[in-house]
Amino acid sequence: MKPRVRFAPSPTGQLHLGGARTALSNFLFTKSQGGSFLVRIEDTDLERSKTEHTDQICDSLKWLGLHWDEEMAYQSENGSSYEKGLDSLLESGKAYRCFASKEELDDIREGSDSFHYPGIWRDRQEKEIQREIDEGTPFTIRLRTPQTGNTEFNDLIYGSITVSNTEIDDFIIARSDGSPVYNFTNVIDDQAMGITHVIRGEDHVSNTSKQILIYEALGHDTPEFAHLPMILGEDKKRLSKRHGATGVDEYRRSGYQPGALLNYLALLGWNPGTEEEIFDLDELVNKFDLGKVQKKSAVFDHKKFNWVSSQHLMAQDSSDLLENVIEMDPRWGEDHDRSLRMIDLMKPRSNSLVDLIDRSGYLFGKPEEFNEAELAKVWKEDTPGIMKDLGTRLEPISDWASSKLESRFKEFMEETGLGFGRVMRPLRLALCGSLQGPSLFEIMELLGKDESLNRINYAISEF
Repeated sequence: MKPRVRFAPSPTGQLHLGGARTALSNFLFTKSQGGSFLVRIEDTDLERSKTEHTDQICDSLKWLGLHWDEEMAYQSENGSSYEKGLDSLLESGKAYRCFASKEELDDIREGSDSFHYPGIWRDRQEKEIQREIDEGTPFTIRLRTPQTGNTEFNDLIYGSITVSNTEIDDFIIARSDGSPVYNFTNVIDDQAMGITHVIRGEDHVSNTSKQILIYEALGHDTPEFAHLPMILGEDKKRLSKRHGATGVDEYRRSGYQPGALLNYLALLGWNPGTEEEIFDLDELVNKFDLGKVQKKSAVFDHKKFNWVSSQHLMAQDSSDLLENVIEMDPRWGEDHDRSLRMIDLMKPRSNSLVDLIDRSGYLFGKPEEFNEAELAKVWKEDTPGIMKDLGTRLEPISDWASSKLESRFKEFMEETGLGFGRVMRPLRLALCGSLQGPSLFEIMELLGKDESLNRINYAISEF
């Protein structure tokens, strides 16, 4: 049987990195075996679930290229299925009504120093139960769990996991207002959707034994389970907003490419078994193996992510990148050919499109601000005279190509005996406002002769 998996987010916020990694792992696993990837929106929390969050989650999945194979399911539409499941368990005696109040349970727990439900309504006679129903006493519905033995399952990542049934009390599957709880709705929904493998974060390991007991009580086949290691920040604590951007849409707005984010998320806790680390989505599908997912929590290393992103940026066609850049900064659409040359020049040093745009500001106009520390480092008393002499040597050049410029600079430094630091560094500062950047000769070619000379003269007059 080909696998059927699902990604089941709650629409209470944007799609965060942990959720995206879970969706990706489901997608890679099932696609590597020719299976189906489904999406179910768990929107039964009416107060916190918002349509805009659902739309944002769907947009993020589509942007990442994680397209689902069947019509999206909504948990809020499955109320009748939950009622039918609860009725079935009550009729079979595998679940029962509990009329104990919160105050009553609190008193019992305080006296016993245990939070386990003591089973006080587990074996009540039918007439007692009916009397409470007739009187309108609120009740929860609890699963009648086994009191001996173990609940076991083989996690596809963590291996065999065994939980003693003495550690599992008769837990609630429906609240006093009639609404079913998470563990119950998950089982009903997964069974209805024909889910064969449940792949989710390791924070759900504690839910699994309870869900298996619900599957068994309903007489359904139990899917296989795989729990992914958590994603941590660089301080080794669970990734959160304090570590910076944690939502997919934040990375999208920052100009990162979907392929780069997918590539890096796939590497969090998964070893491809090769020295190669840069993959597109198709390559990830072909290589993915749940057996190579590590048990240890993965650390989101922003430096490593930026490196992965830069590799994807360099591999992309500049024409494709330009379309996205123009959406962010319309100035790039004014001269198509020049903009392509700018992208070719800047993308090897950029981590994202926003980074590329930010680093390219001086290509649209002379720098207005200069770093005082850098200025003090390279702009000496004799620098204006050197720059003036250099400008005089450059003025006669008619073929303002980077190769010609490089030759003339070498001649100038040989004739004057001046080193790189005395000529090239102050010149870069004059042209770019910074000591960092790509080939200075290519920058000068892009700026053109008049603009380059104007900036040199401006620096001479200002400093």
